Amino acid sequence: SYSVTGVQTCALPILRQVAAISDGREVSFDSSFVAAFRAALNDAESDPALLALALTLPTETYLGEQLEVIDPAAIHQARESLRRHLAEELRDDFLRVYRRCREPGPYRPEPAAIGRRSLKNLCLTYLMSREDADTLSLCLEQFEAADNMTDVLAALGCLVSSTDPRRNKALARFREQWADDPLVLDKWFLLQATSRRPEALAEVRRLMADSAFTIRNPNKVRALIGAFCQGNPARFHAADGEGYRFCADQVLAIDPFNPQVAARLLGALSRWRRYDGARQGLMRKELERILAAEGLSSDCYEIAAKSLA
Repeated sequence: SYSVTGVQTCALPILRQVAAISDGREVSFDSSFVAAFRAALNDAESDPALLALALTLPTETYLGEQLEVIDPAAIHQARESLRRHLAEELRDDFLRVYRRCREPGPYRPEPAAIGRRSLKNLCLTYLMSREDADTLSLCLEQFEAADNMTDVLAALGCLVSSTDPRRNKALARFREQWADDPLVLDKWFLLQATSRRPEALAEVRRLMADSAFTIRNPNKVRALIGAFCQGNPARFHAADGEGYRFCADQVLAIDPFNPQVAARLLGALSRWRRYDGARQGLMRKELERILAAEGLSSDCYEIAAKSLA
C-alpha cells in the first residue's frame, strides 16, 4: 500500500541532493522512493488525475522556498537528476501507463478522459528526460497526430527542452498553424521562455523580434519576458547575471508606458536577499540601476526602494 500524498512528499529528499551538490558530494536517490513511485504509477484503480498531481515533482520555485539560501543551479541539477533517474528505473512502467491512458476515438472533454490525458502526458514528460530515439518518436507522433490542444502542447513542451533538431521544425509548424490566434501563440512564447535549455535567454531575446510579439501588449510580456524571469529560475538566475540584467532592461523599457506591468516584472529581483552572496550582488546592482533611472514611475520606485531598504 502507499499514500498518494506521501509519494509527493517523498520528493522532498531532492533537497538533500541539493545540499550534496552544493557541498560537492555525489548525488544518490533512495530506492524506497522509486518503489513508492512505481506502486503509485501502476495503480490502475486510483484516479488518474490525482496520480498525475501526486507524481509531479515539486517545482524548482517551491524547492527554493524550503531553503534558507536558494541555490538555483543545485536545485535544477538535483531535480533533473531525479527525473532522469526515475525515467531510467521505470521506463517500461511509464510506457505501459502512457499506452493505457491513450484515448481511443475523438477528443472528449470529460473529467475521466481529462485525468487520463494528464497522467499520459506526465509519463511522456518523464520519458523525454532520457531523450532516446524511441521516446522522441513517440513524442513527435503525439505532436503530429493529436486532436486536442492539451496533447499538442504537452508534446511541444517536451520538445522545447530537447536537443533534437526536429524541435525547431515542430515549433515553426506550431507557429505557422496558429499564427492568427494570439492566445495560443502566448502558449508558444511561454513554452520557449521556460525551456530548460542553457540558451533559453538567447531564445527569449530572439523571440522579442517575432512579429507576434509586442512589448506594449501585457499578455505578450507576461508570456515571454515574465515567464522567463519568474518561471525559469535555473536560467534566470544564471551565475553570470545576464538574466538579472535582461530583467532590469525590460523593466526600464516598459515602465514609461505601463508602470504596473513593469512593477510586476521587477518583483523577480525583489527577493535578492534569499540568494548567495554573488547573486545578491548582481541583483542589487540591477535594482540600484533601476532606482537611479530618471523619470522612474512611483510603482517601480516603491518596489526597488523597499527591496533595497
